[in-house]
Amino acid sequence: MSIDNKTVRKVSKLAKIRINEQEEKKLIEELNNILGWVDELKKVDTEKIEPMLSVFNESMVMRRDEVFSETSDELVLKNAPESKSGFFVVPKVVE
Repeated sequence: MSIDNKTVRKVSKLAKIRINEQEEKKLIEELNNILGWVDELKKVDTEKIEPMLSVFNESMVMRRDEVFSETSDELVLKNAPESKSGFFVVPKVVE
C-alpha cells in the first residue's frame, strides 16, 4: 500500500488541519516510511512466540485503599461565597 496526495488531503481534512504543498510532500514520505516499517514487521516469524499483554512480567504491588483528607470541609467552604449544610450554593442551571 502506498500513500498518495489524495489520501494525505483526506486525512488532513478528517484531522481538521491545514497543510501546504511542502508539508503534504513531507507527510507522504513519512507515512510511506511508516508503512514500509509495518511491512518489514509483517515478515518477522512470530509462530513460536506467545502473545503478551504487557512488557512487564511483574505483578503490581497493591496499596491499601484508605480514605483521608488533608483539608477540612470548613476550610474549603470558607472560600465559598455561599454555603448551606456543608455544601456550596450555586445558581440553578436547569429550568
